[in-house]
Amino acid sequence: MKPVLIGIAGGSNSGKTLIARRIYEHFEATHSVVIINEDDYYKDQSFLTYEERCKTNYDHPFAFDQNLLQQQLKDLLAGKEIAKPVYDFTIHNRSQKVEIVEPADVVIFEGLFALENEKLRKLESIKIFVDTDADVRVVRRIKRDLVERGRTLESVMNQYLETVKPMHDEFVEPSKRYADIIIPQGGKNEVALDLLITKISSILGQKML
Repeated sequence: MKPVLIGIAGGSNSGKTLIARRIYEHFEATHSVVIINEDDYYKDQSFLTYEERCKTNYDHPFAFDQNLLQQQLKDLLAGKEIAKPVYDFTIHNRSQKVEIVEPADVVIFEGLFALENEKLRKLESIKIFVDTDADVRVVRRIKRDLVERGRTLESVMNQYLETVKPMHDEFVEPSKRYADIIIPQGGKNEVALDLLITKISSILGQKML
């Protein structure tokens, strides 16, 4: 059996990454699961100044290098290693580093638009949408951007109102209809996590037969 791709979508700070990490940690010792984060595929903007990069709408599908993303996911599913780009949020651009990712039996792809793009959906065997209340997501985003990304409160709120919320309503929320599984409460939903881990264990068990 070829590797399985699991897509995890949801709003900004809904808990996508936490769910992916908890699944990965459960199977870490088996080296059978890898995580691909959509954020690392933001387009290279080295030709722009920092000030110009700050004005980019990072919450629109066009902000991502879809060709590279889709090709590298296909490579992983074909059993090939990839040199994944690494994004640096402090400079609003790709870093000079790349990460070598080895193929695995289960590839978890998580990001805002994991279910929005039809070509990506066709690659995904399991499609998940993390459904978390907007108030919870915006509070989490403020905390994250202030502490981890060196942003100001004003810049975080402006970005949320100008691009994050409108793009969520236009692109992310509608993609929920494509989900096989909808998870309320994100990574704190233990029942949903247990079910996912059981399903993945079953997939891995079949691969060993």
